[in-house]
Amino acid sequence: MIWNKARECESIEKRKERQLADLKELCFRVYERVPFYRKKFDNAGINPSDIKTLDDIAKIPFTTKDEMRETYPYGLLAVDETDIVEIHTSSGTTGTPVVDAYTQSDMDMWGEVMARCFGMAGGDKGDVVQNAYGYGMFTGGLGVHYGSQKIGANIIPAASGNTKRQLMLMRDFKSTILTCTPSYALFMADEARDMGIEFKDLHLKSGIFGAEPWSDNMRDEIESKLHLKAHDIYGLTEIIGPGVSCECDIQHGLHVNEDYFFPEIIDPETGKVLPEGEKGELVFTTLTKQGTPILRYRTRDITWLWHDECKCGRTLVKMHRLLGRNDDMLIIRGVNVFPSQIENVLLRVEETQPHYQIIIERGSTHLDEVELQVEVEESFFSDETKELERIKNKLHQELKQELGISINIRLVEPKSIERSIGKAKRVIDKRNI
Repeated sequence: MIWNKARECESIEKRKERQLADLKELCFRVYERVPFYRKKFDNAGINPSDIKTLDDIAKIPFTTKDEMRETYPYGLLAVDETDIVEIHTSSGTTGTPVVDAYTQSDMDMWGEVMARCFGMAGGDKGDVVQNAYGYGMFTGGLGVHYGSQKIGANIIPAASGNTKRQLMLMRDFKSTILTCTPSYALFMADEARDMGIEFKDLHLKSGIFGAEPWSDNMRDEIESKLHLKAHDIYGLTEIIGPGVSCECDIQHGLHVNEDYFFPEIIDPETGKVLPEGEKGELVFTTLTKQGTPILRYRTRDITWLWHDECKCGRTLVKMHRLLGRNDDMLIIRGVNVFPSQIENVLLRVEETQPHYQIIIERGSTHLDEVELQVEVEESFFSDETKELERIKNKLHQELKQELGISINIRLVEPKSIERSIGKAKRVIDKRNI
């Protein structure tokens, strides 16, 4: 299903014309209405009239998360406060939050892009959507909710947690689409097994999973255990919430709703715009947003962009699923390591389960000591230790080949690692650095 064929499948040339027109209007609007951006433009020695082509966007300074926090609560507002109909903030529990303020126009746009995402995942009016993202100031739950309403689906606002009840609702109301974090989807699979519930006997056909990076191997695990097609979705509070991009049924890259959110890839060190196909940091500009429009927001997410002739018919640019984040990247004994690299290895090793934690400490020798705790099937814990040693050695070799360094491995019993109903806490860094 394609929700908005005219926009999602239009020619790239026509879309670029609209993007440029929207970008020019946006620059004039924020220069006039947002002192924060007027100052940025003036300090950079540019004027909105200097933006004549899409490439000219590189003249505009970046916006960072710290800057957005410093403008709390309404320093980025581009409309009157009376025009705001809804407020959301970033999900962090410490520090000043980032504010996203929506006009009714913004709300309509949010519903539109989420409706597109449901279309990419095969959703339509006849579906029952079980929404297990958190509701509240976090954008995940309500963003999915609005998109479900837009396509006319039956929405079950289950929110996060209470997994036994989630599974009961899923069974009794015949849910066809599940939305939650990928780690929570696997947690549901564990609970279902303990409750004697077989996902193959349920009605799920599709899942839309996001809010944390996950790998193709983890997708295989989810699809196998939950008997559905797993789609990656991407979004962030600073831009709109969920709905910035999503995978279609081809599952080869996430289609970016670029008529609303203009993407760039930059070198994270120099800030230079990189050519299509090169890996770097993802940057977004909200082309049509009214409440809190954002110019060139540095997401810190690492990926790349490309165009291809997707079999689904959409011409929207694609982004590769996230490889990690600049600020989540671990530097261990001088080596750059993303937790997703470790996850890929674990999911290749059949004896392990997709539940793990990385603990980093600075040892007495002032070198980094890393312990990977990973769950294995309970059957391996017996008087016979040779099997555990075999699994440990296999993991050690695979990880050293993938990462280029050796790390300590500790095999633990199922459910001994704390589960999360939201974003999984994969890394505990105890170094004072």
